[in-house]
Amino acid sequence: MKPPLEVVRLATEVQSRLGSLVVPHTAALRGARRQFSREIATAEPRIVKQLALFLLAQKSDLLRFFSYEMICQHGPTFEGMTTDDLLKLGEGIDSWSSVDCFAMYLSGPMWKRGAVSDREVAAWARSEDRWWRRAALVSTVALSRRGEPDDCRRVIRICTLLAADRDDMVVKALSWALRELAKKRPEDARAFLADHGHALASRVVREVNNKLATGLKTPRRTNARKTK
Repeated sequence: MKPPLEVVRLATEVQSRLGSLVVPHTAALRGARRQFSREIATAEPRIVKQLALFLLAQKSDLLRFFSYEMICQHGPTFEGMTTDDLLKLGEGIDSWSSVDCFAMYLSGPMWKRGAVSDREVAAWARSEDRWWRRAALVSTVALSRRGEPDDCRRVIRICTLLAADRDDMVVKALSWALRELAKKRPEDARAFLADHGHALASRVVREVNNKLATGLKTPRRTNARKTK
């Protein structure tokens, strides 16, 4: 089915604007997205979702970043998002950046407000696809930053499911998830290390312990000059 002409017109406008950026770094992309978001503020959610899917079909990391931010920042569209919508937008996540944008802008906030179920996120954690397992962990960041007791329980469940995973992308995400948990619930992060330390990758144990002890993932080294 062909997309509506309005969707094609808007997609062409987005691609033209991004193509004109001298250096497409994050600040420039976000500036272009903010301006575009103001212009489509009154657009129907149906059009915004179709536009995002049309842009994602172009298989571009820049357009994926733009699309996820656009959805997140369009209130009527984001508030009406369903799990089916989310899964369509998540098709093709296959890199560190695409997963983290998906989880930080879409799945994490949706899970936090109850638009995605715990069961759904747990299914991602059990996926054979490393990127969906990472998405489950990065999605916990939104809950940890709110820091309610029930949020902690949900975060720990996902971390437990992936405690023994040794895929590098998952290990790094697990460390991130537990370090975020440690910011507001340090006692729960310590308890997790005590309960699952035997299964965790050494990187996770080291970085989370560093966070708990110093507030940093990797403490800064000081080079004291020797005096004679």
